[in-house]
Amino acid sequence: MEKQLKIGFFRYKIVRRRRVKRKATGTLAYKKHKEAARGLVHAQLAHYNEHYGLKWGRVSIKNTRSRWGSCSKKGNLNFSYKLALVPPELADYVVVHELCHLAEFNHGPNFWKLVAETIPDYERRREALKNMKL
Repeated sequence: MEKQLKIGFFRYKIVRRRRVKRKATGTLAYKKHKEAARGLVHAQLAHYNEHYGLKWGRVSIKNTRSRWGSCSKKGNLNFSYKLALVPPELADYVVVHELCHLAEFNHGPNFWKLVAETIPDYERRREALKNMKL
């Protein structure tokens, strides 16, 4: 649909564009890998929590686009289903990273000391995750 608008000597075309509905990306992959990711995350949380002894609320597996994991102020942990698709050492890093946020809700020096207790090479793993497409 096109209209013309005249202001003084100038004519402008007004073009109305239709919004294109974005396709849901990864829906089938999400459904396929969600439970595998849930099992992986719960197993790793139990394993690493033997060292840390922290408590968390709900654990959710989501179809995220920009984060591997997150931790809320309420103590809920969220993870991407794509953790089931990365090498286990990288998934371990994400789980420990979010687990440590339950004790230190920041990325200060104390937080990184906590992470280093169980993942001493966390810097290498962190870089590897940054280079992977989420």
